[in-house]
Amino acid sequence: MSNGWSWWVIVLVTLNIVGCVWLLVANRTAQVREDEKEDGTGHSFDGIEELNNPLPAWWTWLFVGTIVFAVGYLILYPGMGNFPGILGWTSVGQWQEEIDTAQAKYGPIFAAFMKTPIPELIDEPRAVEIGSRLFANNCAQCHGSDARGGPGYPNLTDDDWLYGNSPEQVVTTITGGRNGTMPPFAAAIGSEEGIASVAQYVLSLSGREHDVEMAAAGAQTFKTICFACHGPDGKGNQMIGAPNLTDDIWLHGGRVGDIEDRPRNGISSKMPAHGAILGDEKIHLVAAYVLSLSAEPGDEPVE
Repeated sequence: MSNGWSWWVIVLVTLNIVGCVWLLVANRTAQVREDEKEDGTGHSFDGIEELNNPLPAWWTWLFVGTIVFAVGYLILYPGMGNFPGILGWTSVGQWQEEIDTAQAKYGPIFAAFMKTPIPELIDEPRAVEIGSRLFANNCAQCHGSDARGGPGYPNLTDDDWLYGNSPEQVVTTITGGRNGTMPPFAAAIGSEEGIASVAQYVLSLSGREHDVEMAAAGAQTFKTICFACHGPDGKGNQMIGAPNLTDDIWLHGGRVGDIEDRPRNGISSKMPAHGAILGDEKIHLVAAYVLSLSAEPGDEPVE
């Protein structure tokens, strides 16, 4: 904060405190005799007259207490411009203190789990529970508290994996994030009719109801333009995060209009990197939790 703004804050806070003191003093009427308490102030409304009684003593002293507290607080803690307070407290310092305390308490637990391979942690209830809490704090905002995602945010409880579900791939996704982009192909396809035909062909890949003639016309366009990412059979490519179009799972909506909009306008998705936020040990546990969501009893560990 610049010195100018600092002094502005100091003056503003000081004036507010002085104003509160003046307001209290100016409105504190002197004690009056019993026979004078019913004297009116001359103000009346709707048949109700304002009496000239003094403020209750308890209310006055409560007000005084708040002013004293405010002055004491501003001496001890930041609040008067650049003055840090005699205690030297800062929000950053408080945050770091709590982080250090948590690290001292939970660090050894995270380090112990880090030594266990992720496939084995999937069957470790305590590890999965810790991973679920880390997920709730850092991932649920996008993927949902139940990890079932929503439009544009993958469902982590099914078997559809854009970039693969090996422990290494999941850790890579959480650590570095992902950038998924499908460019628009309206110009390359050439017409709205062509886009509609491609959409009908895509619907046919997953066995959904579709227009057979339009799908046949869209097949050639798909094999000319779309196969480079989605493959000639439409099963996608996990190397680049191209979705499998044959499983009837739709990240950005499965309505006909949604499917037509993808080749027309393209789409861009981003998962932010969490490596600097969580660190390797916590990511290890989150990955175990995520993989546990789609694991079936008796499944062989994913290598």
